[in-house]
Amino acid sequence: MAFVSFPDGFEWGAATAAYQIEGAAYEDGKGLSIWDVFCRQPGRVQGGDSGDVACDHYHRFRDDVALMAELGLQAYRFSISWPRVIPFGAGEVNESGLAFYDRLVDELLAAGIRPTPTLYHWDLPQALQDRGGWADRDTALRFADYAALIFDRIGDRVTRWITHNEPIVTSMAGYRTGVLAPGIRDLAITARAVHHLLLSHGLAVRAFRAAGRAGEIGLTNANTSYEPADERPETAAALELARDFDTRLFHDPIYGRGYPTSVLRYYESKGAPFPIEADDLDAIAAPTDFLGVNLYTRRRVLPDASRSVGFDMAEPTLPLTDMGYEAAPHALGDFVDFVSAEYGQPTIYVTENGVADDSAPVAGRVDDQPRIRLLRGFLAGLAGAIERGADVRGYYVWSLLDNFEWAYGYSKRFGIVWTDYQTQARIPKESARFYSEVIRSNGVVL
Repeated sequence: MAFVSFPDGFEWGAATAAYQIEGAAYEDGKGLSIWDVFCRQPGRVQGGDSGDVACDHYHRFRDDVALMAELGLQAYRFSISWPRVIPFGAGEVNESGLAFYDRLVDELLAAGIRPTPTLYHWDLPQALQDRGGWADRDTALRFADYAALIFDRIGDRVTRWITHNEPIVTSMAGYRTGVLAPGIRDLAITARAVHHLLLSHGLAVRAFRAAGRAGEIGLTNANTSYEPADERPETAAALELARDFDTRLFHDPIYGRGYPTSVLRYYESKGAPFPIEADDLDAIAAPTDFLGVNLYTRRRVLPDASRSVGFDMAEPTLPLTDMGYEAAPHALGDFVDFVSAEYGQPTIYVTENGVADDSAPVAGRVDDQPRIRLLRGFLAGLAGAIERGADVRGYYVWSLLDNFEWAYGYSKRFGIVWTDYQTQARIPKESARFYSEVIRSNGVVL
């Protein structure tokens, strides 16, 4: 065995999202979100599940924070429910909703855990969706107003902020394929959503700077580590196209490069141009302090002239996790290497990384060895990327708790803590004990 250590001061945390854990979907003045509506449309969510109750974190947050402290977490990434604090997305503010996040932040700080809020993790107020959602430019402006409200309310105690979680998923799964809320399938609307999501990020960063608060702010996106499926030159070209349509589409504008030409040409050829107005690209490129990286797997790329994008994905060659992802522990280090080199070695936080594993309790113990093996490999790869020069400052495992996994309902379990959805009992899995030891030792045994 060998021990791989992380830099002094490296921060270890766990991540969740409001709709996936809070419950209390109709309590204390909260407004409807697109997920409240989506879950009630037949056939949208496996098992007809919803986040109405989820992990009941809204009522049980103090116990959950105590559990975080017991595990040794140093940071906790959670999201704020926009419709809980501004029920219609704009206008009247819900004091009860704001007060919940006051209490949560105070509880975390009292336990010595850094609160890391994400302003948007997919639960758009339905009232804004009724007016066009992210396809409507006004939603970006309302997001900046909402962000300013939250900065003002808890910015005296919070020093790390994330504007959006995975705008690629919000736009592509919500407006292109329609498999997630709001369930739209329209390429022209997708182009508008991509641009307005990134614009809203930039406007929120500007609002943060204008507030004069201390701290750091960035955006986090869903990423895939792309690999060529073979060594042909045309495959290498296809690989770069895949990165254009995935990584670069959502990162280049933030780093002042504008949108990739290949992507703009594709959307224009389909009659779906990006609605770029004067100052938009400058706003999107408002300087950030870090880049958040969410990553779970790799994909292998092949050229495909029959597809208008020019590439496709090869069949998996590695075993699959319960989520259907290739079990590719090297992918995290590989992607961090790539994104660090691509954007000039920005400060990076791995804001999500984890494994779906359905190991069940046996005599009160959840022995989720498949998750532990993959987490060990992910962390080893991340340590290698740091040794090669990537400026990675922290890691948040996904997820603290088993929770509502969007269109999969409660059929997938990513938590390092088992959730009994009937009794709301929490059982730390063996992966939680593994992660506690990683935190305690600031390293991982291989």
